Amino acid sequence: MGSSLAGYLRSAGHQIWILTRDKSDNESEIHWDGKTVDGWGQRIAEMDAVVNMTGYGLEHWPWTKSQKQHFHDSRILPGHALISAIKHSTHRPGMFLQISGINYYGAHGDEIADEWTAPAGDYLAQLAVQWEAATQPVEELGVRYAAARSAVVLDAHGGLFPLMALPVRLFIGGRLGSGDQAVPWIHIADQIGALRFLLENEKMRGAFNLISPMPTSNDEFMRAIASALHRPYWCPTPAFLLRAVLGETSTLVVDGRYCLPKRLLEFGYQFRFPTIETALKDIFK
Repeated sequence: MGSSLAGYLRSAGHQIWILTRDKSDNESEIHWDGKTVDGWGQRIAEMDAVVNMTGYGLEHWPWTKSQKQHFHDSRILPGHALISAIKHSTHRPGMFLQISGINYYGAHGDEIADEWTAPAGDYLAQLAVQWEAATQPVEELGVRYAAARSAVVLDAHGGLFPLMALPVRLFIGGRLGSGDQAVPWIHIADQIGALRFLLENEKMRGAFNLISPMPTSNDEFMRAIASALHRPYWCPTPAFLLRAVLGETSTLVVDGRYCLPKRLLEFGYQFRFPTIETALKDIFK
């Protein structure tokens, strides 16, 4: 997501700096440890906007105690460092865009969630709550703040989606668990387009769900992949087997709450790929 967003914003005429843990000779890439402001904090004064998308991927399993601590630290510590840099900067950016997760609303719920839905109390929801809380104090510094609660980003070349499509590619595709649970997704083009929309529109503050406007069940999602790849759809995987193999991580595939991007639509964002069929047709073209 980071490289896609950077490339897209550069093509729109923006100058981009990237804070990265990797050491690089590229002048636009600034090395940091993800914890402190050492060596880069003063550069915040040159920025008009900051996008924070740090966070170790939840697909890494098993979710041991140390792994969960890594999930937490990789989200919270960088956020604190960014706020510290902004607080002590001679010039503060006008906008802070925080990427968090659609898991904010929990894995279960009778109603379709939107940005006004209260956070759930389960592990993933509370992780998203803490993620946003680490950077929301930037509003007290006079900086416009938006939290983009992202669904799974569909991209052919990276992220979680290639792994999700793998069983179908291997001719063993089918629903996971009951198949009735929601699969929250958004096409990479809409993910990047929505982020730019948030950055460039000064009236946009608060939480925004970055998710397709057409709710999709696991059965519909997997069936659409099979159709797009011209593969059979015949091999369901029972929920108990997924829970036995994946443990707590299985909640990513056997649970899911339906959500809508209500505020994005109200502000006029138009999705390029609103349905799973149009999204997959573009990805697999």
